[in-house]
Amino acid sequence: MRRLAGAAGAVVALVLSVMLSGCTGTGSDPGGSGKGSAGAGSAGSGSGGSGAFGAPPRVPSAPGLPGWAYGLGFARDGSGFALLAACVSEPTAPGSGFCRHHVAVLDAGAEGWVLRRSPLPETPETEGISASLLVLGPGRALVEEGAAGPGGRTWFTRDGGRSWRAGDRRTVGTVPEIPAGAVLTTDCAAPAGALPDVCRRERLVVVSPGDGRRRALARMPVLGAHPRPAEQPEPDGSWWVSGTDPLSGRPAVAFSRDGGRGWTVARLPSPVKGPGRYTAVAVGRDAVYAAEMGELTGGDPVKNGMRALHRSVDGGRSWQRMWTTGPVGEPRTLMGLPVPGPGGRVEIAGELSGYGSVDGGRAFVDLKDGTHYVRRTPLGLLREGSRCRYALTADGVRWSEFRLACGEEES
Repeated sequence: MRRLAGAAGAVVALVLSVMLSGCTGTGSDPGGSGKGSAGAGSAGSGSGGSGAFGAPPRVPSAPGLPGWAYGLGFARDGSGFALLAACVSEPTAPGSGFCRHHVAVLDAGAEGWVLRRSPLPETPETEGISASLLVLGPGRALVEEGAAGPGGRTWFTRDGGRSWRAGDRRTVGTVPEIPAGAVLTTDCAAPAGALPDVCRRERLVVVSPGDGRRRALARMPVLGAHPRPAEQPEPDGSWWVSGTDPLSGRPAVAFSRDGGRGWTVARLPSPVKGPGRYTAVAVGRDAVYAAEMGELTGGDPVKNGMRALHRSVDGGRSWQRMWTTGPVGEPRTLMGLPVPGPGGRVEIAGELSGYGSVDGGRAFVDLKDGTHYVRRTPLGLLREGSRCRYALTADGVRWSEFRLACGEEES
């Protein structure tokens, strides 16, 4: 964290640690009932709050699922899908191993996960695991094979994984708005269908919850040739895209509150003149946080450098830079999204540890909770720690834990 001089600095750091201790408990609720990883209870249950920023949603654990989970997603009604892979190899015959794929489904209101047929065929272990999962609303999901480009195969289900319909990644037609349950992504507009390394201009694409097909979004914010959208809407219903301000060349973000029919663009007060890699945005109860990602100068090299953390208290129209990353001090990195909480609380999941602030990001303390990755789901922010341990939060303070496909060592 930023240097705090003398005894006064030590007192401030101690106060921050005490205040944050109530924000970082794993799986506890206000009543002190302990971890939320018990097998009973459906997502969205629990006490101590309601609405988008209420109590943490509860998800049942299933440590005995086969293999390991490499794709996980939820719908707003508490249902979910998980892609699993169980790989077998023979030490005496290198290259002879294979991976068998499974789909686990959590139906809305169910007390546990069930295995259903995976559309993915067995794959040689030497090819690795590269399929992906997009949850598109209650009972709806799209599985994509790892091959990039519009010709890649896909499989769509609208009945909770009981049946699958084959398709591909081609973009077909245009839609005026983003429907509920959809996922927002990009494809290459020029040259059409090109892979990312040679794509000159990208466009926003909606993955439809009706049939799993991709359709171009009719209106796009002006954010340079390579906009980067958030896949999911934020709890207030807003959609966010990051990119570059065409006038200054500096990082900028855009938001839409009408399903992508119109966009408001705002430039960030970046500490550098050039563009960044992208900006990770998370909306909290009383503030929006935007983590500007990019290369850092000085200090130890990092993979996921966070150049600055910005904060908005007017929904994203104007921004204040709260944290500027230097060659020393933490946080210097971010894995996924910032975690906003009430009253100026915000947490950063770094490469080495988590870091917390109670003053909107001006100063941080080390939470000493290990590394994890945070991403948005319709149920809240999902924290992925070790191979089978997950936690969800709706308010950025209380977390409910659950485990999936832990194997013999973890179960």
